[in-house]
Amino acid sequence: MANIKRSERWGKGQLFAFSAFDGKTDFKNGLVLRSVNGACALELKKPSSGGILLIDQNEPASCSISGDYFEMNTAQGLTRGVMPDAYHLLLEGPCRFLGLAPEYYTEHKNNLTLIGVKAFFKREWLDADIDSLKAERNQWFETLTPPADRNEISGALFKAFSQLKTQLNSPEGNIKHLWTTPNRWPHQKMWLWDSVFHALGMRHIDPITSRESLAAVFDVQEDSGFIPHEANPNGKSDVTQPPVLAYGMKKIHELSPDIDFIREYFPKNAAFLKWIMANRDRDGAGLMEWWVVEHENCRCGESGMDNSPRFDNVLLLDATDFNAFLSRECRIMAEFAAMLELKNEEDFWLTRHHHLNQLINEYMWSEKDKFYVDYDPVNKRQSPMLASSGFLPLICGAPSPEMAKALVAHLKNENTFYTPLRIPSISKSQPEFYEKDMWRGPVWININHQVIDGLMEYGFIEEANELIADTVREMEKHYDKYGCFFEFYDDRQELDPPLLNRKGQCNPDLSPFHQVFMDYGWSATLYIDMIYESSKR
Repeated sequence: MANIKRSERWGKGQLFAFSAFDGKTDFKNGLVLRSVNGACALELKKPSSGGILLIDQNEPASCSISGDYFEMNTAQGLTRGVMPDAYHLLLEGPCRFLGLAPEYYTEHKNNLTLIGVKAFFKREWLDADIDSLKAERNQWFETLTPPADRNEISGALFKAFSQLKTQLNSPEGNIKHLWTTPNRWPHQKMWLWDSVFHALGMRHIDPITSRESLAAVFDVQEDSGFIPHEANPNGKSDVTQPPVLAYGMKKIHELSPDIDFIREYFPKNAAFLKWIMANRDRDGAGLMEWWVVEHENCRCGESGMDNSPRFDNVLLLDATDFNAFLSRECRIMAEFAAMLELKNEEDFWLTRHHHLNQLINEYMWSEKDKFYVDYDPVNKRQSPMLASSGFLPLICGAPSPEMAKALVAHLKNENTFYTPLRIPSISKSQPEFYEKDMWRGPVWININHQVIDGLMEYGFIEEANELIADTVREMEKHYDKYGCFFEFYDDRQELDPPLLNRKGQCNPDLSPFHQVFMDYGWSATLYIDMIYESSKR
């Protein structure tokens, strides 16, 4: 068993839920709790928001936390809590409840307290042995192995794994496989590209579950080939998200080869990519455009870059990120076809890969800026905006060696993208587009992760390692302070993540969607991936 240092950081926004690794979850009715800042307390968030579990008015003097178990030492004494199933939290020690919603029910016995979802309440959990339940929840962690260059699982790495564990849901409704969510509250649903980024962290310790989480995305695919950007056991959206499924399949295959998995899902992903080429090239010129809507705070949810200023004044835009992701998918599909000895398929996907790269360079390379930009097919001109998406052609091999060097130069240019924390989502040279709000300035871990992949592909190893080190250092700094991995981070390092705007404001009292998400899925899983990949080098 690995030497494991458990998470000992208490702060606002940590989520507690039951994991599919330990049994059946329930999307609609499962119990989810969230830690409160400044006190030893948990808010009840699912199945409805309403009520607080109060252990002490002050933060704990010390604690040991995972996503389904905790121990807290306070002035009131020691309180322990464990999730015995999807609907209950069993507590030992002093605690009380404030303002519980009618969906919840509690019972007490000796020094034990059980809180659960009323419709599924099982008082027999009061007779359970809390030490045995704790041991059951710890079994998954005992399977972890440290990175090659370390002899222990650190507190931050344990936290990332703990978060990954409780993001996992059991098959339910139209989702037939184990599936992941960015967070159990408030996102809750399964998202296309998030699922792939979650699988990248999972592959280092459990490639079978990693593949399952990709198969779950294909569970909601329509006969046309379309895959929705988000889905739940009972429904799905009508727009898609960045095509990265072949990429996820390849990364898992590199660590744990399974040609049968590739053979099974190759035609499904082929249908998805062909749906994209048939439905997202609305001007027929060969480059893809995201679906953009006239919504103030989310003009392009399909891109994943919801409120990027790239989309502020357009409804049709040939997008650097979309075409880079698609080109890489085509290249990987050609690799898969070669593995499967499908010569015609190999030629088909390789041809499209090369054609997309040609168009990316023809229409999106700004010779003036030495950078990739979006292209406006309506007005036949390049966008003036320099965004982090402009680095993404590195992942598909579009840039020449000279162009790649020019992109790397921007990562070292204090006038554009060399900010205290890289990579800002908007260039420092364009303050007219910049805000401390999601994709309008802050740093996103998934973009850094993808650019690091591109740098490695072009042989910029030192630059990639520097970006990994800077990214990991920032994440660990804020984990040490808050106990969380955040959705995005301030590129200027002027504000802590909880103070950044989200979709126009920082106002969590108004809506959970108006503050940076804490315990955010891909930040934790890509932290795992960067740590383990770095250890190999």
